[in-house]
Amino acid sequence: MGVEELTQEEVLAFLAGRSGTAEDLEALSGGAWSSAWAYRAGGEELVVRFGQDMAWYEADRMAMAFGGPDLPVPDVREVGTTPSGRAYAISVRHHGNFLEDTPAELADAIGPTLTRLLVALYQTPPCPGSPVVWHQPAGSAGSWREFLLAGLVDDPEKLVHGWSATLAGDRELAALSAAVTERVSALVDACPERRDLVHGDLLHGNVLVSPDAQRVEAVLSWKCSVRGDFLFDAAWCTFWAPWHPGIAAADPLSRLLRDPSVRAEHSALLDAAARHHCYELHIGFTHLGWNVWTGNQDALAATARRLAEVLERGPVCT
Repeated sequence: MGVEELTQEEVLAFLAGRSGTAEDLEALSGGAWSSAWAYRAGGEELVVRFGQDMAWYEADRMAMAFGGPDLPVPDVREVGTTPSGRAYAISVRHHGNFLEDTPAELADAIGPTLTRLLVALYQTPPCPGSPVVWHQPAGSAGSWREFLLAGLVDDPEKLVHGWSATLAGDRELAALSAAVTERVSALVDACPERRDLVHGDLLHGNVLVSPDAQRVEAVLSWKCSVRGDFLFDAAWCTFWAPWHPGIAAADPLSRLLRDPSVRAEHSALLDAAARHHCYELHIGFTHLGWNVWTGNQDALAATARRLAEVLERGPVCT
């Protein structure tokens, strides 16, 4: 999992061969898949990231086409492979605080800001003929429903795999997994074959907001992005809300469903509660597998508790 960290000297040597002298090199807190470094070159603030798969960074470059005032996507200047075989990307640096770190006392500010982001994703023109994994068309799921059901399967062809035996070997996790699988399978027919733009991972350091929480500064890391139902991103926020008081207080689902542009499309609200419930369960289930794969027992237990709560609660009335 993750990527081997480079030393400061290795990063400087790499950058020297690409853009001349790099100044003020600074290691950034990266995600699970990339290491990131900020620096200055040619009068600009830039970021270089190193990871395992160049396709992840190509997705970021392709996502530039979606950028707008409420959906700012950093300018990716270069994508390639280092001489040692690492994928890399160089992009313009943006500053801000992580969306999930917004405190509850800023809920009145982050609520409208997050809603504008979700609406901007929703209003991105749909692509009816697009594969679900729009940035990796080869071998992607044929339909949105197939994509959802595939997330319940421990596929050895996927990077994250080998988790099902652990879940099956624990009585409580096995029972929870079976119940969630049954519920998702029952709800999936209510999920329409939409092709909205779905980011797929709006938390975990992927959205930067201004210090006053009144605007989004950057939307990063598009490797999990798909074309599907816009309610999936809302479900992502609500499933993880107990960990993030500011997100919980912002009430993103209710705000999104009250937005005039969403309400103007009748089909956007059809079976909204069932769809949202299906997506929350899908998100929780896939993260059971993720936490098994990463060996994070504390996160596995916490995710299982949240998933059980969502299963027992059922659909949220909207």
